[in-house]
Amino acid sequence: MLAVFTLCFAATAGAQATVKGTVVDADSNEPLIGATVTVGGTSLGTVTDYEGNFTLKVTSAKATIEIKYLGYLDKSIKLTQQGEVNWGVVKMNLDTHTLGDVVVTSSIAVARKTPVAVSTVAPEFIEEKLGTMEFPEILKSTPGVYATKQGGGYGDSDINLRGFKTENIAVMVNGVPVNDMEWGGVYFSNWAGLSDVTRSTQVQRGLGASKVSVPSVGGSLNIVTRSTDAQKGGSISYGMGNDGMNSILFSVSTGLMKGGWAVSLLGGKKWGDGYIQGTDFEGYNYFLNVSKKLNDAHQLSFTAFGAPQSHYQRSSSYDGLTIQGWQEVKKYMKGKSAYRYNPSYGFGKNGERKSSNYNEYHKPQISLNHQWQIDDKSTLSTVAYVSIGRGNGYNGQGNSEFGYSYTDWRGASYGKLTTKFRNADGTFAYDKIQEINEQSENGSMLAMSKSKNYHNWYGLLSTFTTKLGENIDFYGGLDFRYYKGTHTNELSDLYGGEYYVDYDSRKNVKAVNNAAAADPNWKYEKLTVGDVVYRDYDGYVMQEGVFAQAEYNKDKLSAFLAGSVSNTGYWRYDRLYYDKQHAESETVNFIGWTAKGGANFNISDHHNVFANIGYISRAPFFSYGAFLSAAVSNATNPNAVNEKVFSAELGYGYRSSWLNVNLNAYYTRWMDKTMTKGGDILDENSNPVDRYSINMQGVDARHMGVELDFVAEPTRWLTINGMLSVGDWQWDSNATGYYYNGQGQPLADLKGTIASDIYAPDHAKSEVQLKGVKVGDSAQLTGALGATVKFLDGFRAGLDYNFYANNYADFALNGSSLVVGGVKTFKDPWKIPSGGQFDFNASYRFKIGSCKATLYGNINNVFNQEYIVNATDADGTWQNAYGVFYAFGRTYSLRLKINF
Repeated sequence: MLAVFTLCFAATAGAQATVKGTVVDADSNEPLIGATVTVGGTSLGTVTDYEGNFTLKVTSAKATIEIKYLGYLDKSIKLTQQGEVNWGVVKMNLDTHTLGDVVVTSSIAVARKTPVAVSTVAPEFIEEKLGTMEFPEILKSTPGVYATKQGGGYGDSDINLRGFKTENIAVMVNGVPVNDMEWGGVYFSNWAGLSDVTRSTQVQRGLGASKVSVPSVGGSLNIVTRSTDAQKGGSISYGMGNDGMNSILFSVSTGLMKGGWAVSLLGGKKWGDGYIQGTDFEGYNYFLNVSKKLNDAHQLSFTAFGAPQSHYQRSSSYDGLTIQGWQEVKKYMKGKSAYRYNPSYGFGKNGERKSSNYNEYHKPQISLNHQWQIDDKSTLSTVAYVSIGRGNGYNGQGNSEFGYSYTDWRGASYGKLTTKFRNADGTFAYDKIQEINEQSENGSMLAMSKSKNYHNWYGLLSTFTTKLGENIDFYGGLDFRYYKGTHTNELSDLYGGEYYVDYDSRKNVKAVNNAAAADPNWKYEKLTVGDVVYRDYDGYVMQEGVFAQAEYNKDKLSAFLAGSVSNTGYWRYDRLYYDKQHAESETVNFIGWTAKGGANFNISDHHNVFANIGYISRAPFFSYGAFLSAAVSNATNPNAVNEKVFSAELGYGYRSSWLNVNLNAYYTRWMDKTMTKGGDILDENSNPVDRYSINMQGVDARHMGVELDFVAEPTRWLTINGMLSVGDWQWDSNATGYYYNGQGQPLADLKGTIASDIYAPDHAKSEVQLKGVKVGDSAQLTGALGATVKFLDGFRAGLDYNFYANNYADFALNGSSLVVGGVKTFKDPWKIPSGGQFDFNASYRFKIGSCKATLYGNINNVFNQEYIVNATDADGTWQNAYGVFYAFGRTYSLRLKINF
C-alpha cells in the first residue's frame, strides 16, 4: 500500500486537455463496456464504464486518441483543442472480417442483431453491487434467474435459469465450458474469484448464440475475462465486512508494449468466519494473461486462473430443518437469528474443531488461444485448454454390523435435528463419537473419509469464420473434449479407533466380484487412514463434435441457421467392486445433434422484433443416465436415450435516447429427461445385500413464460432499471421406472429375483403420475426494481429491491417413495411464501495524488427481512417440508480500491 501511495503522489506532467465521450455500437447505439481509450504512443489511457462513458486527461493538445474494442474496427481521432473537450457519442463499427479471440470463442450476442434473449452485466456493476453476495447472485435481477446461497457456506451458492438447474445451464469462461463432464453441474466455490477478473458477463436465455457442439437446455452464462486490451497500470484493494470477512486484491498490467507483448496479473485472498455458524473459510484467487501479437496475421494469448479454497459448510441436502425445527433451535443461538444455526458445527474431546461438512478444492483452467487472420475475409480462432481439478469433501462412514450408519454423521435428517450425538448447547457431539471408538473392541464404529474428486480435462475448440458474398457470414468449427474423473473415498480420521471395517462396501464387493465370492479365504479387512472405502473408480468422457452457422445481415434484417453433431462416449474403470478382469466397463456412445434458427428485424431506430426456434437431441449424463449406479457399478443403463428439447421464442425491443425495453415470450418442452434413482436391497434381517436402481422412462417437462426488463435514464443523474419474469413450469408426463440390481440385471422384486426378460410382465416397475406437477427449486415469478443516483462529483448510490413468488419446494423423487408394482401419484410441491429484500450500495470516486481511488459500501437485505429461499417437498404441506433455508439477514461490506 505504501508503494501505491508513492506512485500516486509521484510528480506528473500537468494535463492540457480533458476529453469526455460515450462509446456505442454504431448499429444499435448500445454502450460498449470496457472499451480502451488511449493516447497514441503513450501509456496514458482509460476504459469505458458500464454506460460507455470515459474521461481521459492528456498532456498534449495535439494528441491522437485511439479507441479499441474487441470485435470492432479501431477508431483514431485527433485532438486539436485545449481545456475540456466533449465528443458526445462516438460510434464504433463491427469488424465483420476479424473478430477478437475472446469474442469468437465466447459467442457474445449483439443487441438488435442476435435474435436471442440476452442480458449483459459490466464489471463496474459487479464492483458496485456485489458486496457480500457471491458471483451467481449478482445476476439475480436478470429475468428468469433465481440465485440463492443454498446452505450458506463460502462458494456454495447456486443459480437456476427459467426453472432449469445448473446442470442444464452452459457456463463458459472465455468460451471454454466449465460444467462438470459427468453430471453437468458447476460448483461456484471453484470459481469464487471470477468477479475480480471479469470484463463482462452475459446471460443468454433459451437457445443462445454459443458456438459449441453440445448446447444447454435452459440457457448459457458467458464470462469474459480481462485480456490484452487492459490499460497499463494496476490496482490494489482491501475490504472488510460482517462476521470477520476480509479481502485483499491486487492487479497489474503492462498494456500493449513494444514488440506486441502484453501481460496482466491479478492475485487476492479472502477469509472470514462466515455468516452461518461454523462456516469459516479461506480462499485465494489468481489470474495471468500473457499475449503476443506475432504480426498482423497472428496473435497468441495464454491465460491461467484459479481459486483454491477451503471452507466449512452447512449441508444443502440434510442440514435444512423444517419450519418448526428452526423455531426449536432458537435456544442455541444466544440472541442471533435461528436461521444461522449449523447442525453439524461442533468440537472433539480436546476442543479441536471437527466437522462432517468440509470442502477444499482447486480447479485451475489454463488455455492457449491462437488468432489467425487468414485474409481480409477469413479468420481461424483456436483455443486449447486444460482443467486440472484436485480436492475433496468429507463423507462419514458407519459400521453397519454394530448398528451404526453413515447417516449418524448428519446434523439433520429430512428436516429433523439429529439427537444421537448432540450436546446441550446444540453443537454436534464429535467428542462422543471419539469416546465410542476408543472403547470399542471392534475398531471405529464411525469414521470420516475424504471424498476425493480429481479430474484431468483436455479440450480443443476451433472456429473458422469467413464471409460469403456481401451479406453472409459463415462459422464452422470443431469441439473436442476428453475427461477423466477419479473418485475415491479415503479414510482420513478414525476418531479415536484403531481401525475401521467397511462391511457395506465389502459385501457389495463380494456380490459383484465373482472371484471374491468364490474365494473361501475372503475376509473383511481392517482399514486405516488412507485406505479406500465405499468407492474407487475412474469415469471417462470422450466428446467429439462439429458445428456450423450461417448469418445473413442486410439493412434491417439479421438471420441465422445453425446446426451441430456430436458423439459422446462414456466408460468407467472400477478398482473396488471388480477384479482386474472385469474392472473396465463397456463404452456406451450417444450421437447428439442440434438445429436452430432465428431472425431479428429492426423496424426502425427505436423498434425491433426477433424470433428463434430450435431442437436439441442431447446425450444423457454419465452419472445418472448412462450408468444405473455410476458410483458403485459398471452396469450400463439398457434403456438410456437422448434427451430431447424443443424451444421457441418471440421478442420485442424498444430503444430511445433515455429508455430501453425488452419483452420476450418463450416455450420449452423437455422430453425423455434422464432420471435414475436407487437404494438398498435388504435381507430378512433388514441388512443390505445388494443395491437396486430405478431407471425412469418417459419423464417430460414444459417450461414457458414471459419476461420484461427495462433501463431508463430520464436525467443524467438518475438511472432506473427493472424486470418482471412470469413462468409456468411443470412436469408434463406420467413416467414408468424399471428396477435393476447392482449388476444391471432386471428385478422381479426387491428380494433379488432376476426376471427372464426386461420387458417381461414380472419385471419390477413403478408408475409415477407426474403430469401437471409444478417444477420446484426456483421462483416462477420474480421481479426487480432499482435506482442509481449520481450526484456531487464522483458519488453514486443505488437501492434495489428483488421479489420472489410462486416458488415451489424442490420436487423430491427417490426410490423409497415409490410403490413397487404400483402407481404413485404426486401433487404439487409445497408453495413457499413470497419474499424479497432491499439492497443498498454506494461508491465515491476521488483522487489520492495522481491515482484514482474508489470507496465502495454495501448493505444487503437492508431491513433484515426473513423469508424462505429453498425447501424440499415431503408431502405438499409446509409442516413436513424439509431442507428449508432462509435468506441471509442484514450483511455489510466496505472496500477501498486504488488504481495506479
